[in-house]
Amino acid sequence: MEFDVLLRGARVVDGTGAGAYPADVALKDGKIAAIDPVVNANAKMVVNADGRYLTPGFIDVHRHADAAILRGACGAAELAQGLTTVIDGNCGLSLAPIAGAHADESAAYLAPILGEIPPELRFGSLCAYLDAAERAAPPLNHAMLVGMGTLRTCAAGFADGDLEGEELRALHALLERALADGALGVSLGLGYAPECFYSTEGLIRALEPLRGGSVPLTVHMRQEGESVVDALREMLHVARALRVPLEVSHLKSIGRVGWRKNVPEMLRLIEAARADGVDVACDAYPYTAGSTQLIHVLPPEFQRGGLEALTAALRDKTKRQNIRERMETGRDFENITRLVGFENVVVTALRREENLAFEGKTLAELAARTGKDPYDALFDLLASERCAPAMIDFISDEEDLRDILRAPFAGVISDATYPAAGLPHPRVYGAFVRLLEKYVRDERMLTIEDAVYKVTGRAAERFGLKRKGRVAVGADADLCLFDLDRLHEPGTFADPKRLAQGMDLVLVGGKPAFVNGEMTVNRAGETLRRA
Repeated sequence: MEFDVLLRGARVVDGTGAGAYPADVALKDGKIAAIDPVVNANAKMVVNADGRYLTPGFIDVHRHADAAILRGACGAAELAQGLTTVIDGNCGLSLAPIAGAHADESAAYLAPILGEIPPELRFGSLCAYLDAAERAAPPLNHAMLVGMGTLRTCAAGFADGDLEGEELRALHALLERALADGALGVSLGLGYAPECFYSTEGLIRALEPLRGGSVPLTVHMRQEGESVVDALREMLHVARALRVPLEVSHLKSIGRVGWRKNVPEMLRLIEAARADGVDVACDAYPYTAGSTQLIHVLPPEFQRGGLEALTAALRDKTKRQNIRERMETGRDFENITRLVGFENVVVTALRREENLAFEGKTLAELAARTGKDPYDALFDLLASERCAPAMIDFISDEEDLRDILRAPFAGVISDATYPAAGLPHPRVYGAFVRLLEKYVRDERMLTIEDAVYKVTGRAAERFGLKRKGRVAVGADADLCLFDLDRLHEPGTFADPKRLAQGMDLVLVGGKPAFVNGEMTVNRAGETLRRA
């Protein structure tokens, strides 16, 4: 037999957590065809691995590239850090379906995370979206969760309260259709409107179609600040009530008041729930700064009615004062500016020419430059930009992050967002190389086998990707070849748009997709659907 590719003398880390071992690995027709100490055969392409690590292609189970895939904006940034599969539609904010009376509201609300969503990127069903993604022929594999926030907006707009009657039935029908269309799982964004308006029992009723099934439920919890432990308890209650697998997205504790207290308690709660039979795990991105919509610093109740209503409220003297009073003292929502200060929130994704000078500046700097009180500076900027900006917020503790990364049930994600303008978070370009460079090579906090398992085998198992995440005969030939000593994340918060360095070869479906720092013409990515 002549193989398509033969990798000789690799140091294989197979994605199971088992120790590395030397082997030749041969590929045929997009699959791994042979793994032996020595493969005596011909191949169309022979690569001398010279003892470099050969791993499964990395899987990012939490990305927000829903629209970027369709724009052709995915490829180099992902492949350069070893990603061969991404799962989008996270935090309740999936691009599809966008339809019905609230379509414009939904598209505007998603824009700070996904980028601009013109009419041609709006799809009435997840199936229509996945078909379009398949036609786009991305260079890496792509799958979707369906966002419950998007579904609720389709069913009921940005009204508050629990859904009942016809609206609840409409939500269930949309959810069932999305699962039939191939969604790998369901995502919640309880920190965002309109999902923040659910009560716990109303949320359980909304998720009723998932009861007793194997479809994973991921959650951006209701709070990640002072009440984050209670938010986790709520989601463990939901998982127990519905008997569903639960993935707690980007576990963290925002604000110094909870550092070194909340995360250890949450890890203990997860361990206890797992021991009690609850299928629960978590993940984290390897940074102490996050990124999301700038309106997330505001009290959520002011988002009733959508962004137009919020913009109007920010221009109303009485409502501005009400918002300010809530932000000055509120502890019943994720009050980021009170928890970390205006000096730790950086404004990004500005559009209006008169505001571009504030791109990359903190809210404290914005206030100083405009000669305004920080609240007024924030409110005026949001109103001017019609609530569209994003932010990078420095919120978490490094030791808390290390505890999460060490947990055997924790995965690693990027949570990368794709705003239409401005400075992205460097995790778009470097999260997975950062994991290996900082926490494996430099700090030796994780073994390479453990780190690779977290972003390959563990990710594939969690989301039902049976042919991914392993170096094994019969598995898909999505692979990374690299020298650990040469991996480097060059991007910074001030200069984030820099490709990760050190991936010598990344194969997708057995075809070279990234070679020595350059993308190839091969576009072998698949659109993956739940069977």
